[in-house]
Amino acid sequence: MKLFHSIRTTIALLAVAAVPAVAVPATASAATACRTAWGSLPEASNRVSTATLATVRAGRHACFDRVVFDLTGTPTSYSAHYVSNVFRAGAGHLVPIRGGAKLEIMLGVREFDDDGHWAFQPANDSELANVAGFRTVRQIAYAGSNEGAAWVGIGLRARLPFRVFTLDGPGSGSRVVVDIAHRW
Repeated sequence: MKLFHSIRTTIALLAVAAVPAVAVPATASAATACRTAWGSLPEASNRVSTATLATVRAGRHACFDRVVFDLTGTPTSYSAHYVSNVFRAGAGHLVPIRGGAKLEIMLGVREFDDDGHWAFQPANDSELANVAGFRTVRQIAYAGSNEGAAWVGIGLRARLPFRVFTLDGPGSGSRVVVDIAHRW
């Protein structure tokens, strides 16, 4: 009986020890799947371009929300940084933005197209893209343009890591992309 009891105890201990060994890698891989090396400090590029802002769109990804600024021309200068409030370019009026944190984006784009018309005329300055149901982005609002630059405020759930980069295309256009992580 003593031998049977010790075999049963050994099997039970091995079974208990095997469960965490199997479960830990799955948990660890899920936790590392969304790790980024991004931060929350200002980012900028000082490229010179004659591009104009064409459209603003947004998308959801597993680990981050994305805002894309479509440009008509080569990649342009940009800056992105957290601010306490976003103000209307040139006028200084407060731009109301939903969310616990506000990311201000400046794009070095022309205000007028080659025919002298306003290059970017959104249907609704307060809602440049539909972000309903997004995990991090709460609102994307146009803050105007002035002296060769356009400003956009992005309302976020909280101050979270972000990155900014440019992409060529489609066609002769380009894109400025802002990714905001869902968590630290």
